[in-house]
Amino acid sequence: MNTLFAETLKKLRLKKGLSQTQLGDQIFVDHSTIARWENGSRWPDAAMISRLSKALEVDARTLLLAADESEDPPNIIIVDDSKVILTDNMAVMEEVLPDASITGFIRPKEAIEYAKANRVALAMLDIELGTASGLDLCRTLLEINPHTNVVYLTAYSDYALDAWDTNASGFMLKPLTPEGVRAQLKKLRHPIMGISDV
Repeated sequence: MNTLFAETLKKLRLKKGLSQTQLGDQIFVDHSTIARWENGSRWPDAAMISRLSKALEVDARTLLLAADESEDPPNIIIVDDSKVILTDNMAVMEEVLPDASITGFIRPKEAIEYAKANRVALAMLDIELGTASGLDLCRTLLEINPHTNVVYLTAYSDYALDAWDTNASGFMLKPLTPEGVRAQLKKLRHPIMGISDV
């Protein structure tokens, strides 16, 4: 739950003298969506933050900073179609980031559903996911939240050029090592509170 964003949004709405229904009407969402944003159970995507900033007459950066300053541990997902590799990678990530919320997925569809319901700070994606592509999954995750850092995991360096075309933050060869993960965390496109300095 991002309480800072929720409190900031409510404060700005009240300052404008708007009800949740009135604000919702201005940005074309139901009042229940505004209520969820204000109670911290959901947070808007980049397009909605842009609409909110116009309706509330504030710089979008004000809302984006509030969204980024969550007090909760960052959500990290790892997606790999091999259970053995997924388990090993999760163990390495838990060693490096013991305070983060780390969730593993074998199916990309489940990772997408999770990302829609939770703000994902870092997604570590296998490039070959059976019949699915980690490159396509990256694009979908960045549509959900443009501030998600995506790091590709693969056993093949041949994918590096394709990976960079997706606005990913990095590229790591398997198997993961604590040292390699720590080095990669320092290079994230969107720094994460308490992570980039491990």
